[in-house]
Amino acid sequence: MSDELLEDARITAMGLFVEAFTGLNARLSVQLAEHGLGNVDFEVLVRLSRSPGGELRMTDLAAQTGLSTSGVTRVVDRLERDGLAMRRACPTDRRGSFTVVTPAGVAKMHAVLPGHVALIDEWFTGRLAPDALDSMLTSLRTIRDAVRPGATSGIHPAPAPRAAA
Repeated sequence: MSDELLEDARITAMGLFVEAFTGLNARLSVQLAEHGLGNVDFEVLVRLSRSPGGELRMTDLAAQTGLSTSGVTRVVDRLERDGLAMRRACPTDRRGSFTVVTPAGVAKMHAVLPGHVALIDEWFTGRLAPDALDSMLTSLRTIRDAVRPGATSGIHPAPAPRAAA
């Protein structure tokens, strides 16, 4: 093995990305736990809340989150048990079903998001100049679309990035 590969900027980029993600995730996880949510529960609620009508087909939810169908079923079971989401049969496909965020789920998001956004601003986006944030959003979407092509299943295209105020 060449020592040049050990010093390759691509290895450095990946390492920095992983370190930044795990550090941010640790800080954000504490805040979510204070509201009785795990990371996956929060991700599902965010995706439902940001979707038209507050709902997604179970298959689209699995594609967006990267969870298996059984994994999505377990998360939705938990959210249903807690009154944060519910299932609704698909009127055009009896094999399909939707997961819908409930009013209690929306209320939970309203309780969680102010502190969550404040932490994101403190430890992530607030540390970047507006043009750097726009560039990073574009770059992350390019990478995401390549490695997780189903990540936007069931939704409309994302709006163009905007600079933070």
